[in-house]
Amino acid sequence: MVRIVLAVLMGLFVLVDVAPAFAQSADTIVVAQAQKRRTLFDLLFGEEPAKPAPPVTQPQRAPRAKPPQASAPPPRVGVEKAADATRLAVFGDSLAIDLSKALERLYAEDANLVVINQGISSSGFVRDDFYDWNAALAEEIAADSFDLAVVIIGINDRQEIQADGQTLETLSAGWTSIYQARLANFLDQMRAARKPVIWVGLPPMAKTQYSAAISQIANIQRLASFSGGAEYLDIYERFLGEDGKFSSYGPDVNGQNAQMRKDDGIHFATAGSDKLAFYLSQTIRTFYRGGGVLNAVADPLVGTDAAAMLRPPFQGLGQTRLLEIAGAVIPISRVPVRADDLLLSTRVPVSPAFPLEALVRAPVGRADAFGVGQDPTQVTENPGER
Repeated sequence: MVRIVLAVLMGLFVLVDVAPAFAQSADTIVVAQAQKRRTLFDLLFGEEPAKPAPPVTQPQRAPRAKPPQASAPPPRVGVEKAADATRLAVFGDSLAIDLSKALERLYAEDANLVVINQGISSSGFVRDDFYDWNAALAEEIAADSFDLAVVIIGINDRQEIQADGQTLETLSAGWTSIYQARLANFLDQMRAARKPVIWVGLPPMAKTQYSAAISQIANIQRLASFSGGAEYLDIYERFLGEDGKFSSYGPDVNGQNAQMRKDDGIHFATAGSDKLAFYLSQTIRTFYRGGGVLNAVADPLVGTDAAAMLRPPFQGLGQTRLLEIAGAVIPISRVPVRADDLLLSTRVPVSPAFPLEALVRAPVGRADAFGVGQDPTQVTENPGER
């Protein structure tokens, strides 16, 4: 009996131990290798409760180091302006506002010049019902609020003019006549008040039709400046791309490629405004010489024909200025100066020309005979010569 019980128990042990190892289905056979092996002790007294799996700890990642960032250049500290500093007023539309800020940066270290922003956004010479520039200028002149004027305006003037109950089409003959009269009135007030004026032309625009209209307006302003006694600064070609068309990017005052124009294709970006301010500073020197313009290096080309030439900009604000390598352009009508003036600090009397007879009388074989000398054996010496 005991043997039968033991045999039954052994059979149950084999069935319990082997059966879970194979699970057969219609298609596949799965081998359970990871299951715990059960013993007779487990069958008689129960299985030991499974221990809970230890918690899985995720390794902590070290915080990622931030890439080094280039520090922005420190802002230029402006000096305190002198009480009698030259007052430079910038008149115009939103272009004048950007230009005045660039001029403030350019002249920040010059105590003898202060920049006054007189720009009015959306203004122009067409919509005098919105802002009358001639009336505003009369008030500024009466208050004697500036000494030197810079004008850049016109991006809002491509619209119809309403005058005498009529609406005149943009750039028509009547429109041009009224526009010229308003420009002339503006410049006549400046000339009567003996205020020097620098009229800055308009740059190319992104949209073709708009740029063509702005170019015609700039030409009208150019003629008005010439007849009104103002200095006209043409900047059109200086803001073109290499293909001769509008370009948002170009070399800045440091020679690096930078964004010159804003995304609207009209206004100047910061780099473009600084570049325009540099070009303008060359013309400002005609009227203002009261202090250094961020550059204490003397210009060796001042007073020469090369001074008016288009030269490279500063290599960094406050750095040495590049000179025109090609040299000065001499007009055809100008009589060239003797070469000894380039070598000697003082003029030295020039000896009389070497006589050609001396070449003929030079004996053959001497350095100055040049193959045309005489044979000394055949030369008859003149008794009157020594």
